Amino acid sequence: MVVLTFVAVATGQTGMDKLVAAAKQEGQLTVIALPHDWCGYGEVINGFKQKYGLKVNELNPDAGSGDEVEAIKANKGNMGPQAPDVIDVGLSFGPSAKKDGLLQPYKVSTWSTIPNDAKDAEGYWYGDYYGVLAFQINADMVTIFPRDWPDLLKPEYKNAVALAGDPRASNQAIQGVFAAGLSAARGNVDAAADAGLKFFADLNKRGNFVPVIGKAASLAQGATPIVIRWDYNALADRDTLKGNPRVEVVVPESGVVAGVYVQAISAYAPHPNAAKLWMEYLYSDDGQLGWLKGYCHPIRFQNLANSRKVPADMLAKLPRADAYAKAIFPTLEQQAQAKQTITKLWDTVVGANVK
Repeated sequence: MVVLTFVAVATGQTGMDKLVAAAKQEGQLTVIALPHDWCGYGEVINGFKQKYGLKVNELNPDAGSGDEVEAIKANKGNMGPQAPDVIDVGLSFGPSAKKDGLLQPYKVSTWSTIPNDAKDAEGYWYGDYYGVLAFQINADMVTIFPRDWPDLLKPEYKNAVALAGDPRASNQAIQGVFAAGLSAARGNVDAAADAGLKFFADLNKRGNFVPVIGKAASLAQGATPIVIRWDYNALADRDTLKGNPRVEVVVPESGVVAGVYVQAISAYAPHPNAAKLWMEYLYSDDGQLGWLKGYCHPIRFQNLANSRKVPADMLAKLPRADAYAKAIFPTLEQQAQAKQTITKLWDTVVGANVK
């Protein structure tokens, strides 16, 4: 049995001085699955380090949500550098990790400004940002842009379409399959998972699906000219690639699925106070605007907008608001059901081993 020793601190803003001191005593924070080009995380992590002087140990940047949860399970008794303190996972992974006893509760000082339907009432997990699934297109290779999911089945997109993750473990990929199915099922959420699997089976049969995890590099190299991924990742890549190649980001006309990600602290965190301080930073105005700069809609967006704290230049770089008008936010139950169906049946129905 491992006994955790840490400095007791008060929660909320009144305990910030004690929390900062306790976190500095621990000296380090271990994060997992935070690529620097995802949601502006590079600048967010640097901002945290500069503000508090803590070392940030970054594990497996390209891991999926399932991998993050498994990392907690695999390191329950490990106080070393392979044990994550915090996770950033798809919405459906929060409640399941809580149920499995893998999380510890903590309510940040801005707790009241986080919408109730995007957080666990007891503080075990809380929404951080959201986006929609979009088509990220290498515009130097693809001359006619797909505008909706059925377009991806056309012969001109042979060996072109990839998911940005393994649909058996990655929330982003699971949601991509779900979104395609929502379009095929004409908005029937309950039928979306099965319809999505059939869509990708068809895409694979036609030779249009590329069983490679799509990234900026594979897009630029032409290995995956079309990648299905969150709009904020696609927009960030557009900036990073600087026109080489040109990147077009298309929000589909149907099957527009909005995905909320959530933050949580590991129940076995080796640095629990550093983890709490990280959460305080992420949910502060600075942390939230850091995500928005990375093209993510932070969970406190409406609160910040109402307080006129969102710079106009940030808003100007986002896609037009009407592209999001048809966005659907699946409930936890709907996501959990879709996740179970897609992860269990992908191999049987689609049969493409994504690597």
